[in-house]
Amino acid sequence: MKNILLLSVLSVLLVAQPTFESSETCKSCHPTIYDEFKSTQHAKASIFDDEIHAAVWKKHPKNTKMSSYACAKCHTPGASNYDELVKTHNGIVPDANDATQREGVSCAYCHRIESIQPGKMSNTNIIAKEGKSYFGSLKSHIESPFHKIKTDSKHFNSGNVCVGCHSHKKNKYDINVCSTNIENELDGANCVSCHMPKVKGSVSNMHETKEHAFHGFPGTHSHQDMLTQYVDIILKQNDKTFDITIDNKSSHALTLHPMRMMQLRAKVTREGKTTQLEHKNFARIIGADGKGTPPWLAKEVVQDTAVKANEKRVTGYDYTLKKGDTLEVTIGYYLVNPKMLKSLDLEKSEVATKFHHFKTEKFEIK
Repeated sequence: MKNILLLSVLSVLLVAQPTFESSETCKSCHPTIYDEFKSTQHAKASIFDDEIHAAVWKKHPKNTKMSSYACAKCHTPGASNYDELVKTHNGIVPDANDATQREGVSCAYCHRIESIQPGKMSNTNIIAKEGKSYFGSLKSHIESPFHKIKTDSKHFNSGNVCVGCHSHKKNKYDINVCSTNIENELDGANCVSCHMPKVKGSVSNMHETKEHAFHGFPGTHSHQDMLTQYVDIILKQNDKTFDITIDNKSSHALTLHPMRMMQLRAKVTREGKTTQLEHKNFARIIGADGKGTPPWLAKEVVQDTAVKANEKRVTGYDYTLKKGDTLEVTIGYYLVNPKMLKSLDLEKSEVATKFHHFKTEKFEIK
């Protein structure tokens, strides 16, 4: 009988859901990093703090038919009841009063990623069993009184610890819903070289350093200005037309998520009068029978005009520029393709309907 009880206890321990310290806990020693992190989409990844994600989940059949929050894998991975959240037909759904779910993707979760298990449908993060033992890349660190520090992770050292969630996601029809397709085509390029660049400020108030890895994660939601160096806007003037080249110097496409739409805008000011030229749209649209559908119904790539990694995309304009003209060219994007707003009940959402400015160049025609 004792042996049976012992085996039962051991089996529970082996499958127990890991627990994570709250990100707020990190603030006392890492105030600068915490201030950067708290306004990011990682911190706001749950359905309670990301209205676009919430709108998609509201329509998803795993919610409407199966009572399963499968999205927790990358949106609420540190939830104390994670195993129950992702199971089907148990009636357990996200709870706004559960602080561990409001954490989103927390500091402790990312820094406990021990390895990444490749998968056909998506990758999976393998979390270190030892709590308060965190991976990092800073070799010259001190001993922390709060947690252990490990610097032997190949994923942290290579800068690609993000690919557990940001590599690829396929649906049941084997359609790649979204993918970074990181090929490291740029010399030394990886996720953190662009999305966690070194900035001024100490990594900790216990170990003063001149700089630290930025934890504001520049991307489509914030700090876009930190990424503009990887995209150039080039003008080529012809006799009666002109071309705009978007030079994408990054190692992935400019629009990765199928809901996004990038837009190129150009306007010409001549003798005080401004003429707005036709907007040019770029997107990767997935769907079925030649029409766009929600990701879970997609069976094909309907259209793909997204600017690819290291691509120089040339767009022509049938317009004659004259001496003295000022041409203003802007690249921006919508977090939700305007054609999808109605189906997701996001027509009144400020963040979903907003045109997000990325980069503008002005050309004085001589």
